[in-house]
Amino acid sequence: MWNERYSTPDYAYGTEPNDFLASVAAHIPPGRVLSIGDGEGRNGVHLATLGYAVTSVDASTVGLAKAQRLAATRGVQITTVAADLADFVIAPDSWQGIVSIFCHLPPPLRQRVHEQAARGLAPGGLFVLESYSLRQLGRGTGGPSSAELLPTLDALRAELAGLELLHAIEIEREVHEGEFHQGLSAVVQIIARKRG
Repeated sequence: MWNERYSTPDYAYGTEPNDFLASVAAHIPPGRVLSIGDGEGRNGVHLATLGYAVTSVDASTVGLAKAQRLAATRGVQITTVAADLADFVIAPDSWQGIVSIFCHLPPPLRQRVHEQAARGLAPGGLFVLESYSLRQLGRGTGGPSSAELLPTLDALRAELAGLELLHAIEIEREVHEGEFHQGLSAVVQIIARKRG
């Protein structure tokens, strides 16, 4: 599905970063950042322009090829890894930042990825997430049509229990990102830090 979505010349979600990520990115400590479900690379490339050493992981080889092209147009380099998150291992204590923007996963996989992310951060590292929430269901402004792929704040709190939550809210906000994210949306946002 994702290779098909990304197969057009246009960028499905645009080439600009997610606004929430852009507003908080400077708080990520300098160093290595992992962007999971990075698709066509708009978020990973933005982080690279800020000086981070970015690794973008996505299942879509088509999306990641476009991410490399976007990086080239911005004069930066990113590392891309084509992998299903069910198989990708986040090495412990390795990342100053881990970013998950609209990366919607089935609950058992989401829990495993988030537990790995909590372990994968270096001490003082930040985890940044924005996702459509369960309240987005039926709005038609973006995100999955399956309730199980839309987390609640309580579920995310439980999955990230090892981290210090600095910002954890469910809100409605306007999202305008390419063709597929357009309009008033119900989202959940997390900024969490690994102690130490």
